[in-house]
Amino acid sequence: MQRLRDVLRRITPRNGDETGPVRTDGGESADGSRASPDLRTDGGATVSGESAEATESETRSGGSFLSSDFVQSMPFWLPPFLLMGFFVYGAIGWNLVISLTDFEGLLLPEYKISQFDLEMYREAFSDPSFWTAAQNTLVLLVAFTGVCLVVGLLLAILVDQEIRFENTFRIIYLLPMSLSFVVTAKFWAWMYNPQIGMINVTLRQLGLDFLTLQWISNPDTKLAAVIFALIWQFSGYAMVVYLAGLRAIPTSHYEAAKVDGASTLKMYWRVILPQLRASTMSAAVVLMVFALKAFDFLYVMFGNNPGPAADILATLMFREAFGSNNWAYGSAIAIVLFAMALAVVAPYLYSEYRRGEL
Repeated sequence: MQRLRDVLRRITPRNGDETGPVRTDGGESADGSRASPDLRTDGGATVSGESAEATESETRSGGSFLSSDFVQSMPFWLPPFLLMGFFVYGAIGWNLVISLTDFEGLLLPEYKISQFDLEMYREAFSDPSFWTAAQNTLVLLVAFTGVCLVVGLLLAILVDQEIRFENTFRIIYLLPMSLSFVVTAKFWAWMYNPQIGMINVTLRQLGLDFLTLQWISNPDTKLAAVIFALIWQFSGYAMVVYLAGLRAIPTSHYEAAKVDGASTLKMYWRVILPQLRASTMSAAVVLMVFALKAFDFLYVMFGNNPGPAADILATLMFREAFGSNNWAYGSAIAIVLFAMALAVVAPYLYSEYRRGEL
């Protein structure tokens, strides 16, 4: 009897168990129903439904990956990504390789690692014209960016006072930025003309003949004339950036400063300007990049040789590569210019990443 109870206990399912009775003869169960395929007592291997579920889960995961936004958006972002990677970053890498050779444009460069060296960089750092161009580039970079930020901030504060025709003033200030460097250079070349230029003509009409100068021929004023023209073109951009920052500051901050008895100057210096730090950073980075890209302006105004007074790294690079066929030397100068641009952009991108803006 005890053995019979044990057999019945084995073939009877537990409460809540959805598994069918155990097969004892390889066919139907003791009560005539079909046994569950998961359990066998006839020596065969147990085939669990978990394997089928795992296989189905893998199939679903593969299908979900193919239907994800990342995969479905690849036809839109992958082609431009590959094109930019090849034509932009690939070209930068190739330029770096050429700068390590002695390529002069006559024969194909030899891409042998054993022949790569830093001779062109040593030649650049020992060349007085390179240091003169680098100095002019830094002066242009700092003066242009600093003055643009100051002028843009003052214009933004003026426009933010809810003056009449605000939109008209914003368009007027921002319009020069829509012009290309070529148009701006042609316009200011005429403005600086010593005989028919508007600047000297206006000074003569006012009886200030002693102030008329050879603005773009005099070495003492050549670089300053270039910087002034670029400030005229891009100060409107700084104004728009600062105006957006001013409009984002809550009015309660202005009211609190006035309640505390702060003057207008102290209110802007102690309360408003610290909150424009992000606007200043973004505008400064963009303006410095534009300063490094001023080749078009100088080339249209002066040709490929602006002279030592206004020569920058970009014009020196063009002159060495395309004028003297010193391709390796020109590539080395281009890499130095790229390093300067990277030194401007990289800290800004890192700070934005730390703030969670990227």
